[in-house]
Amino acid sequence: MNISLVIPCFNEAKNLPLLISRCEELINNYPMEVILVDNGSTDGSSNIIAKYSLLKLVRIEENKGYGNGILQGLKNANGEILAWTHADLQTDPNDLIAGLDYFLNSDNPQRIFVKGQRHGRPLLDSLFTLGMSIFETILLQKPMWDINAQPTIFHKSFFQLWEKPPIDFSIDLYAYFMAKKSKLVIKRFPVKFSKRLHGQSNWNVSLMGKYKFIKRTLSYSFMLKRKLG
Repeated sequence: MNISLVIPCFNEAKNLPLLISRCEELINNYPMEVILVDNGSTDGSSNIIAKYSLLKLVRIEENKGYGNGILQGLKNANGEILAWTHADLQTDPNDLIAGLDYFLNSDNPQRIFVKGQRHGRPLLDSLFTLGMSIFETILLQKPMWDINAQPTIFHKSFFQLWEKPPIDFSIDLYAYFMAKKSKLVIKRFPVKFSKRLHGQSNWNVSLMGKYKFIKRTLSYSFMLKRKLG
């Protein structure tokens, strides 16, 4: 069973050496390709990634959104099982292995959707996520918990069903909701959420950042409800 792990990177040059080291461990021990998507970085990330022949580089000239980076990576993936995670190492790429067990032990891996579930986050961030989870559960009438947790893992056949997925952070909500709507078997497993080693988050560094994130998410959630609910 071949696996493709997509990791979008936006100005993560300082995190890349450790990230790449951990990705190479995965490649050397499992039938896996790792696709690092340079999502319009301006810090020389592509030059760093290009030095490592084990990795597959997808270069996007203009950052059109986190979701767009993931989608371009998925479109270039060759694996039967597809996955994505973050480049900031707050979730370890090696967490993917625990999630893959669900597919390896299944007679029908096409019908499985797997996500991590974060532990060890700051209290306020956990409360924020809880509030968003309750809102999405009520609006979409399906249990939707810790929507932005990583990694996200699924069979390629599920990805082929997607129609006009969002190109921003709402892609996590879209994929999770589509899995629920398609009646896939949802599996969650615990992952440790660590502090970011370098740089800052691109969305939650301030109250204004959280406000913009909430505004975009609510707008997309209501659209998703009208279109697919």
